[in-house]
Amino acid sequence: MALLVLKFGGTSVADIDKIRNAARHVKREIDAGHKCAVVVSAMAGQTNQLIAWVEEAARAQEAGSNGNGNSESRGYDACEYDAVVSSGEQVTAGLLALVLQSLGVRARSWQGWQIPLKTDPVHAKARITGIEGAALKGQVLDGEVAVVAGFQGIAPDARIATLGRGGSDTSAVALAAALDADRCDIYTDVDGVYTTDPRIVPQAQRMDRISYEEMLEMASQGAKVLQTRSVELAMQRSVPVLVRSSFAEADLDADTDLAELGTLVCEEDEIVEQKVVSGIAYAPDEAKVTLIKVADKPGVAARVFGPLAEANINVDMIVQNVSEDGRYTDLTFTVQSADLDRALDVLRSEKDEIGYGDLDGATNVAKVSAIGVGMRSHAGVAARMFNALSEKGINIQAISTSEIKISILIDAAYAELAVRTLHTLFDLDSR
Repeated sequence: MALLVLKFGGTSVADIDKIRNAARHVKREIDAGHKCAVVVSAMAGQTNQLIAWVEEAARAQEAGSNGNGNSESRGYDACEYDAVVSSGEQVTAGLLALVLQSLGVRARSWQGWQIPLKTDPVHAKARITGIEGAALKGQVLDGEVAVVAGFQGIAPDARIATLGRGGSDTSAVALAAALDADRCDIYTDVDGVYTTDPRIVPQAQRMDRISYEEMLEMASQGAKVLQTRSVELAMQRSVPVLVRSSFAEADLDADTDLAELGTLVCEEDEIVEQKVVSGIAYAPDEAKVTLIKVADKPGVAARVFGPLAEANINVDMIVQNVSEDGRYTDLTFTVQSADLDRALDVLRSEKDEIGYGDLDGATNVAKVSAIGVGMRSHAGVAARMFNALSEKGINIQAISTSEIKISILIDAAYAELAVRTLHTLFDLDSR
């Protein structure tokens, strides 16, 4: 007998038929003697609809008069945003509990505040600070399935707080850690983690196992299978995570080997055979910012990146080119394409403080990354990578590295060619 946390994403609970299918997966585990808690996302598309309604309501507020004929723009209240968008998961949790009951399974829905799952005070993008799961665990061990609304908790102001897009993955892993679960199963619309995007490389292979570190790099460099924060938490708390398909047959033998079910994210020492490079990640939603003719003196970098950090804009790759006389430098870095306009606005507002000559932004770039713990013990990976790209006529605009990752910034038009080239180069086209 095991204690399992099962998480179903939006596409897995998109309508009542899919909710029934999810319920059959849960019942299979219960019939096998396991204890289960379930975390659910909102039905596919529902969160987008809720956000659209919030934005429409906010626009109506902005169009209103403040009493003297002027329009007052205040944006929307983040607390009320959370109250609205968290309702999608609450609906799914109740529906799944009802379907489980119809199948003869004891089940009860739980909202984040009922557990309670506690968060920090940053509404709309809160972080989990703790889970008091004793009551919920007692019900689960007693044989009742707890169906938990993901993506939400309770902030110090006693209001509902949401965890940001994709937060249901984090809810599930955090709950698994709090319950001392044996495993957290993430049910999604794919059957595991692949060596790269199969839509770009048909020869992409599903991995039986991947280490936490590799999965964290894959997630942060563009792979969309798991949310980055959920992988961080799984690694910190040593929670095994199985990525599997909700569309696989629900009546599979509950004792089927995990390698047949999906990809297990686990400790590195649990992987018997490790390739030098495990996967190629691809992030098309990158933007490049270049500050031209910046004074090359101490403190300038802090004046550039400090205001960006205060605006919650994440900076990734950074390249600095110093002029021949050593007086000036050109500074290039990347941000998410969705943050480009805000980043440019911040830098323009700080121009006098920074002291640059010109500012340029571009979205016609993509980031491609080779990831693998095998890089730690193998030399020459970067040289092979750069040589292969050179033979294809692909120019590298920026490079960043870690112990197990090499990322390059290239023209977006060459991104898919680069992914295919590197996937073949590192023998990932076949097992």
